[in-house]
Amino acid sequence: MSDITSQQLVVFSLGSEEYALPIGAVHEIIRFTEPRTVASEVPWIRGVIGLRGKIIPIFDLASRMGLRATESESGKIVIVETGTGQAGVVVGDVEEVLTVTTDQLEDVPTADGETIDAIAKIGDRLVILLNPEGLFAGARTDDLAAA
Repeated sequence: MSDITSQQLVVFSLGSEEYALPIGAVHEIIRFTEPRTVASEVPWIRGVIGLRGKIIPIFDLASRMGLRATESESGKIVIVETGTGQAGVVVGDVEEVLTVTTDQLEDVPTADGETIDAIAKIGDRLVILLNPEGLFAGARTDDLAAA
């Protein structure tokens, strides 16, 4: 008996790349709303939005990942549970929920371990599995939400 376990991932696009977050970290997915700009020293913070009475900081995932900014009007915002609350990331489009097993996940020794957990190999696709905690490291989401 092997110890292969599976997990569900929410897969979304960012330019021509595919990224994913564990489904347990995803609170909800909403249509893109232009965030209200806030002063920040962190270049990938887009601003904040109000969502059901809460102030949610919004991050530009493309610039966080070092990609060229994409046209975001048609995109989505994925609301993610962080250790300190909720934050949103701007993505191109949410594609699907996938179930992957541990043998489909591979570590990426050259990647930023704080931001990237693994690469999921699904057929001929490579999906980058993001670390929800590390994604927002360096940007104090609790401070932004209080702004």
